[in-house]
Amino acid sequence: MRTTLSLLFVLIGFSFHGQTDSRIYDIINAVSAERIEKDINTLANFGTRNTFSDTVSSTRGIGAARRWIKSEFEKISKDCKNCLNVFYQKDYVTTNDGERIPKDTWIVNVAAIQKGTKYPNRYIIMTGDIDSRNSDTMDFMGDAPGANDNASGMAGTIEAARVLSKYQFENSIIYLGLAGEEQGLFGGKGFAEYAKKNNWEIIGVFNNDMIGNIEGVDGVIDNRTFRIFSEPTPPTETERERNMRRFYGGEVDGISRQLARYVHKQTQTYMPEMNPMLVYRLDRFGRGGHHRPFNDVGYPALRIMEAHENYNRQHQNLRTENGIKYGDVIEGVNFDYARKLTAVNAINLASLAWAPPAPTNVLIGGIVEPNTKLRWTKTEDPSIVGYKIYWRYTTSPQWEFSRFVGNVDNFELEGIVIDNFYFGVAAVHKNGHESVVVFPSDIIRTTFRRN
Repeated sequence: MRTTLSLLFVLIGFSFHGQTDSRIYDIINAVSAERIEKDINTLANFGTRNTFSDTVSSTRGIGAARRWIKSEFEKISKDCKNCLNVFYQKDYVTTNDGERIPKDTWIVNVAAIQKGTKYPNRYIIMTGDIDSRNSDTMDFMGDAPGANDNASGMAGTIEAARVLSKYQFENSIIYLGLAGEEQGLFGGKGFAEYAKKNNWEIIGVFNNDMIGNIEGVDGVIDNRTFRIFSEPTPPTETERERNMRRFYGGEVDGISRQLARYVHKQTQTYMPEMNPMLVYRLDRFGRGGHHRPFNDVGYPALRIMEAHENYNRQHQNLRTENGIKYGDVIEGVNFDYARKLTAVNAINLASLAWAPPAPTNVLIGGIVEPNTKLRWTKTEDPSIVGYKIYWRYTTSPQWEFSRFVGNVDNFELEGIVIDNFYFGVAAVHKNGHESVVVFPSDIIRTTFRRN
């Protein structure tokens, strides 16, 4: 009987691993550079989207921009028979909240939620920033078209909604426009707190901030490489968890880093022409982005962006000096590159939205033994065909080895010495999609019983 079950697990593993989902390729092909170009132009033509700019005009300022974004989400929802719940989420800030706030105002985010059919309270979020700035972030009157920073990320988020709204998913997806980024990440802070207040389970947050530039200030032109920034461990971890790392490892295996590895793997699987670059840092050196407020409250979140920035086109007044053109204008955006990074987001949103809940309470054992033992808590979901153990050398950035072990809650890897590797476990859906890998949270302290 045991031999028969082992053969069955092998056959299931063969059927569901090494196979790709044709729907993912359809999603890639559906992303349109032309639609992204049109949306970036629309956003840039509002003149400025500074958080404190005009909110009354229909043609200029952040008020016109957010109303247009909301109307686009509503059009998409109408086309998919009201599959999106579109709304404003807002918080009031005053001059006491930060040195970049020249006057009291509402920070208004625009959200569109595509509810999951099985797990409506589990969310994957894609964000783009609504606001823009010029050289002086306190200047809310001057022009700041923000074509790349960050009309590109906002347009990509709208385009992802257009494409993915054609599908149904088990988990929910949020397409989110965040305001107040340039003034201190206020939009992300407000929405992260909103999610906490509503007890949402956040699978992951993809913050897209500048996804359209391919000509770096360093002289490099690259339309395939992009960066995935992720912090190593959550800032909300306990003192006990920090102390455990001294003995058991996991310095680069927090929830955001596992999310980054997931994006890296899916991109290499479905878009091998792209070059995803894992960056082991919360964000660029000394700088910040709208994924950080989600990290701050314990959610897995990362930043997806271009590999080579051009600082002449970032946070600059429109001008020409010594033959150099400054300013974040439409000419600095490569729309096909923005399409590619939008597709990267879309396929990862879809993969996670079709994936089962990850295992919980993952434990590991094998001290002074020749084998490594893993134990976890299963989710009672008939769509889960089993679990997959991953491991890698401690110096490797990405998971290198894996084994599908069937629908069990523990397994012993014979001949794999625990001292030499890091380990994790993922759940596998019958459609082949996997959850994010879960790193062990503790060691096995009781007698191990093998199935």
